[in-house]
Amino acid sequence: MIEINLLPGSTRKSRRSSGIDLAALTGSLGSRIRDPYLLSAVGASIAAILLVGFMHVSHGTKASAMAERYEAAKADSIRYAAVIADRRLAESQRDSVLRQIDIIRAIDDDRFIWSHIMEEVSRALPAYTWLTAVQQTSAVVTAAATMEAAAADPKVAAAGKSADESANVPDGPTRAPKFRIVGQTVDIQALTHFMKTLEASPFIQRVQLSRSDMALADGKQITEFHLDAEYEVPPREQLRTVPINLAVR
Repeated sequence: MIEINLLPGSTRKSRRSSGIDLAALTGSLGSRIRDPYLLSAVGASIAAILLVGFMHVSHGTKASAMAERYEAAKADSIRYAAVIADRRLAESQRDSVLRQIDIIRAIDDDRFIWSHIMEEVSRALPAYTWLTAVQQTSAVVTAAATMEAAAADPKVAAAGKSADESANVPDGPTRAPKFRIVGQTVDIQALTHFMKTLEASPFIQRVQLSRSDMALADGKQITEFHLDAEYEVPPREQLRTVPINLAVR
């Protein structure tokens, strides 16, 4: 069938009208973008995206650096594990040797106590005065026994004392023994002189007269006395050491 278009130009307009109107669309978008809330939302979204990307990149860089440091530290720990174990073993052996040396030194300091006491008492004894007894009145506690008890104490072991602290032991015995001198004299002035001489000794201190009684000996009146004293550790500079020569056969 033949169709005749009585309105020329209507087909072109219809064809043009069937396309997208860009001008209208641009105008509508421009009118919408002018909204301040929409602009702020778009800006915030863009800023958040940029911030998340920056944090992701920076955290990834830090994580890789920390992983490298961890691997390096792990390798160093494995490398020096044997060295640390050998050092701890050497320190434990050193502490053991120091404790043994301290015990030996304490025993060596204790063994001459009574030698010094008897020598000083004999040197200070005046004329017309004689002794009947010299005995220890305090408990027999040596420095070696005190140090062994301290080493065996679990509290001391738990405290983890260093080797320098364990090696810092006092000179001489840890407890000065107390003793009593029982004697007789015919002169009370001699007793006073005896007490002053003992007190002046660097090995004896705290000399006190605990008892004084009158008695008869061979028909003569005498004074029986009891003196209480205590051993004193003299300063190192007042001690005189003499080498001992042993003859080997």
